[in-house]
Amino acid sequence: MAKKIVVIPGDGIGKEITDSAVEVLKKVAEKYSLELEYEYKDAGGTAYDKFGTPLPEDTLEACKAADGVLFGAVGGDKWDNVEPSLRPEKAILGLRKGLGLYANLRPVKVADSLTEYSPLKPELVKGVDLVIVRELVGGIYFGDKCESEEFNGTERAWDLENYSVPEVERIAKLAFETARLRRGKVTSVDKANVLATSRLWRRTVAEVAKDYADVELNNLYVDNTAMQLAVRPTQFDVIVTGNLFGDILSDEAAVIGGSIGMMPSASIGECTSLYEPIHGSAPDIAGKGIANPIGTILSAAMLLRYSLQEEAAAKAIEDAVDAALAEGWRTADLWHEGFKKANTEDMTKAVLAHI
Repeated sequence: MAKKIVVIPGDGIGKEITDSAVEVLKKVAEKYSLELEYEYKDAGGTAYDKFGTPLPEDTLEACKAADGVLFGAVGGDKWDNVEPSLRPEKAILGLRKGLGLYANLRPVKVADSLTEYSPLKPELVKGVDLVIVRELVGGIYFGDKCESEEFNGTERAWDLENYSVPEVERIAKLAFETARLRRGKVTSVDKANVLATSRLWRRTVAEVAKDYADVELNNLYVDNTAMQLAVRPTQFDVIVTGNLFGDILSDEAAVIGGSIGMMPSASIGECTSLYEPIHGSAPDIAGKGIANPIGTILSAAMLLRYSLQEEAAAKAIEDAVDAALAEGWRTADLWHEGFKKANTEDMTKAVLAHI
């Protein structure tokens, strides 16, 4: 039976980069005899212009019925004056809620040919290959909050951080399963020396670890982790952490690679998972055919790995990207003298040539 992929181009460069990723998926499907069907749906500002809502019910229902969702990007200054509840970005929040997207996987891999683009010294980033597994629907972002109240004669505000054992167990199991697909090492990040929720987090992760004797577990405080990402990032394989810490650490780690145009992500759901590059819609270059499609192409590889369990096909895409970069192909965000300047189509063809 064919696997169904819903493609949501979104806004800005979304169509250009998702078109590239679908081309690559079609080529790898042919090579590995995969049956994939594609259904295109609207979300974001484009959907608002057509239907008056950033996330039509039809789009959400199609995603729920799909085997995986490939997402481009949403947003743009065109919709800056739209009512806040109808802004394009609300589509992402609606999909997270509707699909139960409880975990974000953010891989950071620095190809040897791209070490010079990192803000860190090349010798520090050579060989970096890690994944941050961030809990996405709990913690302080979703706890009770108060923006203003009087307390002891002065104004204060507060946010409540809380995690339950089942929430931590779910994200920990995903981290250990992810490590089994990689190098078998999990680093759990918390602030257990200060926070009660972190102490529960650490205890629960340790319990889950008992079912994964083949995976090494170690614990780090979040402040030390932030430092270690800057001084020795190659030590990490899989990092698992809560919503707030994951938000911060994943953006720090993304910079290591040198260009956010290269970075994919996966949001793992209770029924369907969603895959997207971490960059925005880049309306300033939309329609010019110069966007870097690599982040979206690598997101498609993650879809194959995590939603369809097609590891060989996923690895083929990742190897093809590495090969194209090793040949010297660079889109405008990475190009400088001495390399082959590529537009979106050129870079896509360079990847396709190695599948």
